[in-house]
Amino acid sequence: MNKQIFVINGSGGVGKDTFVELVLVEVNDKLKRFHTVVNFSSVDKVKEIAREIGWDGKKSEKDRKFLSDLKSLTSNYCDMPFQSMKNKIKEFMGSDEGQVLFLHIREPKEIKRVVNEFKAKSILIVRDSVTHITSNVSDKNVFDYHYDFVIENNGTIENLQEKVKQFVNEAVMIESE
Repeated sequence: MNKQIFVINGSGGVGKDTFVELVLVEVNDKLKRFHTVVNFSSVDKVKEIAREIGWDGKKSEKDRKFLSDLKSLTSNYCDMPFQSMKNKIKEFMGSDEGQVLFLHIREPKEIKRVVNEFKAKSILIVRDSVTHITSNVSDKNVFDYHYDFVIENNGTIENLQEKVKQFVNEAVMIESE
């Protein structure tokens, strides 16, 4: 089975998760099966630690800065966020489930590392009506990378569905079993 890895990024609230959900529907429809898309964030492990020390799961500016700072600390100390993504990629590549893996990564340096090490493609989702977050290093630098694909999510859900269909047809190599 041909497996593909995409790094996805964009400011908070632009529709990254909606994009991934729509890709899942489109790929499942083309393959006539389920569990074709895996979704993972470089901050998932950081969020686990944050919850253990009192973070309540909210995403205020203060919360975002806290998660960004904690990710930086764990990256500098033991490379934990990257290692957790590396483990997820290994699990993904070794399993029968999933044909497409989406890795949510904010930091340009980390995006480049994943793209280079795992031959991933990068996607930026943008939405003009969403204010770009600049209160922390992770969110602030979202646009400081040259992405392979830029998806403008400025219309309706139907408009985004059409962009997803185009993306799947052009970028996702569907391999039926």
